[in-house]
Amino acid sequence: MSTPKILIVDDEEGVRESLKLILGDYYDIILTDSGEQALRCLEKDPAIGLVLLDIKMPKVNGLEVLKAVKAKRHALSVVMVTGYRSVETAAEATRLGASGYIVKPFKSDEILATVQRCLASI
Repeated sequence: MSTPKILIVDDEEGVRESLKLILGDYYDIILTDSGEQALRCLEKDPAIGLVLLDIKMPKVNGLEVLKAVKAKRHALSVVMVTGYRSVETAAEATRLGASGYIVKPFKSDEILATVQRCLASI
C-alpha cells in the first residue's frame, strides 16, 4: 500500500513547515501557500487523500476553498486549521463538509490523531 498524500495549505511558511515536520515521517506531504494553488494541486493529483486547510488566507479564504474541494471531490477529507477559535466558523466549516477543525497553536499528537482518524475512514 502506498503512503497517503496530504496537501497542506497555509499562507504562513512556519505553519506549513511545522505540519511537514510533524507528518513528514509518515505521509507524503505537498505544501501550498494559497487556495488557488491548492485547487490546482487537487486537479493534478487525484491521489491526495487529505487536505489540511487554513481558514484565514489572502485572496481566497479556506471556507471558499473547502466549498470548491467538496464540489469536485465530495469524499475527500478536509481538516480546517485556524488561529481563530470561533464556534460560528467551526459550525460553518462542518456544514460545508469539513472532517475536523484544529486550532493553532496545535500539538503534534493532536495533528497526528486527527490525520489518522480522517485517513482511516478512506
